[in-house]
Amino acid sequence: MTLQQQIIEELGVKPIIDPKKEMRKSIDFLKHYLKKNFFLKGFVLGISGGQDSTLCGKLAQLAVNEMNDEVGEKRYSFVAIRLPYGVQGDEQDCQDALSFIQADEVIVVDIRPAVNQSVASLNKVGIELTDFLKGNEKARERMKVQFSIAAVRQSIVLGTDHAAEAITGFYTKFGDGAADVLPLFRLNKRQGKQVLKELDCPEHLYLKKPTADLEEDRPQLADEDALGVTYDEIDDYLENKSVNEAAREKIEEHYMRTEHKRHLPITIFDDFWK
Repeated sequence: MTLQQQIIEELGVKPIIDPKKEMRKSIDFLKHYLKKNFFLKGFVLGISGGQDSTLCGKLAQLAVNEMNDEVGEKRYSFVAIRLPYGVQGDEQDCQDALSFIQADEVIVVDIRPAVNQSVASLNKVGIELTDFLKGNEKARERMKVQFSIAAVRQSIVLGTDHAAEAITGFYTKFGDGAADVLPLFRLNKRQGKQVLKELDCPEHLYLKKPTADLEEDRPQLADEDALGVTYDEIDDYLENKSVNEAAREKIEEHYMRTEHKRHLPITIFDDFWK
């Protein structure tokens, strides 16, 4: 088995999908999780205005709507959380995503005061974070807020990790990489677009250039520029198609270098570290 085939199997990616069936699969997965964990009252998710959180949020709201219809009362809810660092550059996209999702509840928490205080506290003891590392602080603060709200709402935190993100480890460890449930896991980037089309999502929300937008020195830095490889190349690789050698090497380099992110904390019983 080649490394490419091993990765595809590990991430569960199909070369071709039926968007309607994948949409149904994610919704049923979320509903089953709520039914099994009877003490839960719903889901929370940070909405960034990008493709992944828009898709995940819409699926969560649809799952909650169906659950409430089935029990005949409004027992479950989906909380969409806006987590800007001050004023977000693509705020209009965030508002458009929220309009599309139609969440039961929207909460806005400005993370800038908490992040700046964390950075200042570290500075006091001689630890100075680069702009890049401050970006990781933002991602972790956003996830901390989501878990706090989830605890109060007796809900779980959804994550937006998908195959094209997982293969590159393009997320902050214990930041946006931390979540309870991953409804999009198995889909690559273009497949997520296909499901959004099936859901009649406004085009500009899934055609926009993906960006983590964590760095202040390089605002709205495109994911593809940061990765050095395009999502089309990543998706082709995950669909077991041929990609040029430079892209293959870059993708596999990302995969090997970020393997620790896809693994639970290491114990002496693991062979990961040996």
